[in-house]
Amino acid sequence: MRKKGGFFRSLKSEFKKIVWPDKETTIKETTAVVIVTVILGAIIALLDFVIKTGLDKIIQMG
Repeated sequence: MRKKGGFFRSLKSEFKKIVWPDKETTIKETTAVVIVTVILGAIIALLDFVIKTGLDKIIQMG
C-alpha cells in the first residue's frame, strides 16, 4: 500500500511540471496538422488514381 501512495505522490509532482501550450500555439499546431493531413490525403488519392488508371490500361491491352 505504501508503494501506491508514493507512486501517486510522484505522479502528482510530475503533473505539476507539465507546461501546457497557450491557445495561440495550440491553434497554430492544430492548423499545421490539418493542412499536412489534407495535403498527404490528396497525394495518396492522386497516386491511387494514377496507379488504378495505369493498371486498367495494362489489363485492357492483355
